[in-house]
Amino acid sequence: MPEIEGALAVLIDFENLVLGLKGKRTKKFNIQKILERLVEKGKIIVKKAYADWTSYEEYKITFHEAAIELMEIPKRGMVGKNSADIRLAVDAIDLCYSKEHIDTFVIVSGDSDFSPLVSKLKENGKHVIGLGMKDSSSNLLINNCDEFIYYEDLERPIGIPPKIRKDLPKRKKDAFQLLIDSVIALVRENKEILWSSMIKQTMKRKKPSFSEHYHGYRTFSDLLEDAEKRGLVRLETDPKSNTYIVVGFGKESEDGRGS
Repeated sequence: MPEIEGALAVLIDFENLVLGLKGKRTKKFNIQKILERLVEKGKIIVKKAYADWTSYEEYKITFHEAAIELMEIPKRGMVGKNSADIRLAVDAIDLCYSKEHIDTFVIVSGDSDFSPLVSKLKENGKHVIGLGMKDSSSNLLINNCDEFIYYEDLERPIGIPPKIRKDLPKRKKDAFQLLIDSVIALVRENKEILWSSMIKQTMKRKKPSFSEHYHGYRTFSDLLEDAEKRGLVRLETDPKSNTYIVVGFGKESEDGRGS
């Protein structure tokens, strides 16, 4: 049966990420890529980013729009960086004990200094995900986390999704694209059975305003059936629950109308 949605706390060591971008082709940090990936893990309850934000004015609007709480850590020589680490760790432990419903902590940093924090969170039964740059993430931190995601891999595609016909109404195209993105997300999370309810839950995490009615469907099953008819997904019916399961992407015919 579908899994219960997890609750996440995302704590971002922003200056560590910016340092990791130095020398790379893309120097502009994209917070949306991270959030879009993490909503595949569950519902994000807490979002905090730690930095001396007077040095990163260009990011403030983007972070505010993403509803991330900016934790101001003024720099005082080298003390500023240590202060950010300490503040992040203190907040994480406070959330660990005061918000029992948060079962997953995401430490967005590659700094080995967070390894003791990771160990303490795991000791208290929390699932810990690390996220950082490939070249600047400590092996000590990577190996200590339950899971580690590389920033550079966030846009790496999984398989080749089917093409959506360009002549469809915009609302249908948007619904189908969200459906495909959500199936890809669940496959990336190694979900063995893609229940229709699980897919809809993922779609709503990616786009909270999603409603099949807005896109012209009476029920979510109607949307899935239309997607199958157009060759976008393949469906099976679970004999026990009598609900749909997506078993794969569909195949396009030569005229692009779907099989």
